[in-house]
Amino acid sequence: MTTMTDASVREFKMPDVGEGLTEAEILKWYVQPGDTVTDGQVVCEVETAKAAVELPIPYDGVVRELHFPEGTTVDVGTPIIAVDVSGGAAPEAPAAPAPEAAETAEAEAPKAEGSGRQPVLVGYGVATTSTRRRPRKGAEPAPAAQAPATQAVQSELNGHGAAAALAQPRPLAKPPVRKLAKDLGVDLATVTPTGPDGIITREDVHAAAAPAQAPGPEAAAPAAPAQAAPAPVSYDTARETRVPIKGVRKATAAAMVGSAFTAPHVTEFVTVDVTRTMKLVEELKQDKEFAGLRVNPLLLIAKALLVAIKRNPDINASWDEAAQEIVVKHYVNLGIAAATPRGLIVPNIKDAHAKTLPQLAEALGELVSTAREGKTSPAAMQGGTITITNVGVFGVDTGTPILNPGESAILAVGQIKLQPWVHKGKVKPRQVMTLALSFDHRLVDGELGSKVLADVAAILEQPKRLITWA
Repeated sequence: MTTMTDASVREFKMPDVGEGLTEAEILKWYVQPGDTVTDGQVVCEVETAKAAVELPIPYDGVVRELHFPEGTTVDVGTPIIAVDVSGGAAPEAPAAPAPEAAETAEAEAPKAEGSGRQPVLVGYGVATTSTRRRPRKGAEPAPAAQAPATQAVQSELNGHGAAAALAQPRPLAKPPVRKLAKDLGVDLATVTPTGPDGIITREDVHAAAAPAQAPGPEAAAPAAPAQAAPAPVSYDTARETRVPIKGVRKATAAAMVGSAFTAPHVTEFVTVDVTRTMKLVEELKQDKEFAGLRVNPLLLIAKALLVAIKRNPDINASWDEAAQEIVVKHYVNLGIAAATPRGLIVPNIKDAHAKTLPQLAEALGELVSTAREGKTSPAAMQGGTITITNVGVFGVDTGTPILNPGESAILAVGQIKLQPWVHKGKVKPRQVMTLALSFDHRLVDGELGSKVLADVAAILEQPKRLITWA
């Protein structure tokens, strides 16, 4: 059996599968050590702050090691799987490499990648050199004893600029030791290694953290009697359940807080008789052009909003704080808020303004089914210009929706129900719904917002306006 060299082992790193993402959680491994993989084969599924994504491996070979178990959150740029690309047979029983071999493989992997075909994934890109790392934004890091864990890891992954990355090689440490350093807020670049071949050990990390945690000589003999340390916070596990805030829910919370305290929200409401729209929905369901497509009130509401935007294009805009400009979009990427097991996401239909009604129905159907399966891609949730949120499916009349960050307006759709309504001078039972439009008052004034909401209501009351106004 031929002995495999370290140069034959490729380390596949966690890619940035979206814009600006810094970490992802490994949901499921589809391969195990000893398995043969091929270029483009999906090896794992990860959850980012935006969606669940399947990751393909960019080379052929045999899986040597999975660096992290399922359920682990891993920083972008960290190796997650080692693959032997030498072409040798799979080992009978995968054995853990010695510390020296593991660290050498980790250090040599970028050089091996540079000699062959460069792997290219969405958001991953091709490295120009084997030592280049993403520059870190912000000021220089604080001392290790004071820096938070996230700052230490970001510094470790990204380096402190191109010159520092070239001058200071990445410290050698196993993944568990790196995690320990992250938890203790220790910058590995400041740790003196004592392990073989300059490897940083757990004891080295503890020693680096000890000076900041150990009391000084004066504090060793306090003047007053020492008080017992407060007991750790506990809760009744039989009466409470605590769920970690991460993934989609964490990103949504941050976006909503940012939106609520950045854009001045204004919300307007209108109640409208949609009886004719509901009749049109039933007629379209029987139309051959819509065979096999989902036809529901949301389809006509979406089309009504698109027509209203065409009549009032300034509503489809965003506020550029840095440039101090209002950016009016001449296209509509229509966002549809979708509740999923992983939290609320807002994928959007690209260039919805250019789609016919059957094409819009097809796009809506694909968007909903993909979101329910948890397979919405990060690209599908980027670049939205205006959003619809349908709270009516939960039996709610309406609400005051918060803007999706970067957009100027969001339309909330309430439930449709029979109500007594004055129609042609007589009180009759009619199908009625309430719409709510929230908008950014920095760039949308009351007149513009009112016109858009009134146009949507008028179309839903008289859907033939879809033809006369389009």
